[in-house]
Amino acid sequence: MNFSQVSPRGFKAVYGVENYVQSVLDQTLLHLIKVRASMLNGCAYCLNMHTTDALKEDETSQRLFGLAAWRESSFYDERERAALALTDAVTILERTGVPDEAWDGVVEHFGEEGAANVLLAIGTINLWTRLNVATRRQPDLAG
Repeated sequence: MNFSQVSPRGFKAVYGVENYVQSVLDQTLLHLIKVRASMLNGCAYCLNMHTTDALKEDETSQRLFGLAAWRESSFYDERERAALALTDAVTILERTGVPDEAWDGVVEHFGEEGAANVLLAIGTINLWTRLNVATRRQPDLAG
């Protein structure tokens, strides 16, 4: 199913949040959030799209590959690590909710408004990945 064709108004609504997030967050950070959530959700379409976009914007393959084990890696600064911790917590969302240390770390590095924007970015990529996984959307093969 092509969600944008079947539900154009729904797609436009989600894309509106996407546009907002892109306008308020650093693109490097946004790529890291999107790739990490796509990994956790097993979304091949989103993973392909966001790694391709990140590489075009000069992100390194080392940092992209390293996202699989970001907690053990020294490739990310404290700000990025805080956003990745929240990405993991919100994407996996245990029954106990988001741990205080994950939320507090993001607020410490981004402030309350920035934390809200990071949370919107995480929520948006999680919605996109769920739509793509549910509709079995596949990436195009690289030529």
